[in-house]
Amino acid sequence: MRTRLNVYFPPALAKQVDELAIRRRISRSAIVEAAVASYLSPDGADRMEAAFSRRLDRLTRQVQRLERNTGLTTEALALFVRFWFSVTPPLPDEDHAAAKVKGRKRYEGFVETLGRRYASGKSLLEEIPKDFEQPVSEPD
Repeated sequence: MRTRLNVYFPPALAKQVDELAIRRRISRSAIVEAAVASYLSPDGADRMEAAFSRRLDRLTRQVQRLERNTGLTTEALALFVRFWFSVTPPLPDEDHAAAKVKGRKRYEGFVETLGRRYASGKSLLEEIPKDFEQPVSEPD
């Protein structure tokens, strides 16, 4: 003996059930029965846990890549700033206006080059080996 249940589905889900029933040549009731049985079965919880574990593993790898990329970006910027301060002498006051004009032109060129490189899909982070290890700190 079977018990009748009335359930309501969103139209999109009901359409999917209808299409699956037609493709498999089985009743909609059989599809819903199998889905509920699968959901309630003891191994259903194991499957859900495995799915969550896979998602968490993927998120963990993404966060690790973000941490790596952020660390590399920070180090690259720090090296540039250190180098720039080391080799750039201070300007005399009378040369500041000309330096600002030249600096704007150079910056515009930098932004243009960066835009072209970014549009091409090239990335500094891709040029660095994936198995990059943290170097031992050098004394200053």
